[in-house]
Amino acid sequence: MAPIDVADEVRDALAAGKPVVALESTIVAHGLPWPENLDIGRALEEEVRRGGAVPATIAVVAGRICVGIDGATLERMARASGAERWRKAGVADLGVLCARGENGATTVSATTFAAARAGIRVFATGGIGGVHRGDSGDVSSDLTTLAREPVAVVSAGCKAILDLPRTLEMLETLAVPVLGVRTNEFPAFYTYTSGLPLEHRVDSAADAAAVCHAHWTLGGAGILVANPIPRAHALDAAQISRAVEDALADAARNGIRGKALTPHLLAFVARATQKRSLAANRVLALSNAAFGAELATALCTQTPTG
Repeated sequence: MAPIDVADEVRDALAAGKPVVALESTIVAHGLPWPENLDIGRALEEEVRRGGAVPATIAVVAGRICVGIDGATLERMARASGAERWRKAGVADLGVLCARGENGATTVSATTFAAARAGIRVFATGGIGGVHRGDSGDVSSDLTTLAREPVAVVSAGCKAILDLPRTLEMLETLAVPVLGVRTNEFPAFYTYTSGLPLEHRVDSAADAAAVCHAHWTLGGAGILVANPIPRAHALDAAQISRAVEDALADAARNGIRGKALTPHLLAFVARATQKRSLAANRVLALSNAAFGAELATALCTQTPTG
C-alpha cells in the first residue's frame, strides 16, 4: 500500500465532487521565520476556504505523505528549527523520507506529485522553480513533474531569481501550457510583468477551467496558470534585478548551490529590499490561493469537453 494518507475532509470533498486546492508546505518550513510562517500557512488555508474550496496542505509526516494536515501538525512544522527542522522535500526525496519515517515539507514538485495521486486537480503556490541563471545546468524538477502530472498549478510565474526566458522555453519543450491570467506577459513573481509574451491568455477562472478540461481530455498533463501579483503590491523591477544579481554573486562567493541556493537567494533579496519582497511574497501567494479556489470551483461545475 502506498504511504499516502488523505485527510477525511479532503477525501469527502473529492468523493462528493467538491472543489479542493492543494497547498505546499515548504513555505511554512523554509520560506519564512517563526511565527510569520505559521501565519501564512493558516492564511493560505483560510483564503482557499473563503473561495468555497477545501484546502489540502501537503507534507510528509513520520514517513507518510499526508494530503491535508491538521492545525497541530502545521504548527509543529512551523516551530521546528535546527536539527528538528523538516526536510525540504522534492519529488525525488519522497521515497527516502517514507522509507526512513522522516518529516518533510513538500516543494512544488512533491506537492504536485502527491496532489495528482490523491485526485486533486488544482494546486496554488507562490512561484514555481525553473531553469537557474548561468551555465550550472541547474533545472528544477518542478518543470519535469508538471510535464507528467495532470495538475493545474497556479503561481505568479516562476521565482524571480531564475532565468525566465529559458524557463519558458523549457516549459514549451515539455509541452506544459502557460496561461496568463488577465495578462499577455509572463509574470515575474515580485513584478507584474517580465516583458516575455505569452501565447495564451485567460480572463476568468471559467475560461481557465475550459482550457484545463480540454487539455486533459487530449491526454495532456500539467498546466501552469500564471497569475500576476496584484499591481498595487508589485515591486520595482530594477530594484529586484539588482538585488538578484547581488544575491547570485554572494552565493557564488560562498559556494552555495543545490537545494540551499534558492532559500539563500530569497533571504538575500529580502534583506536587500528591507523585507518588501517578503510582503510581496505573502500577497501573491494569497492571490494565487484565491484564484486556485475559483479555478477548482469552475472545474467542478463545468462539463468536461469530449
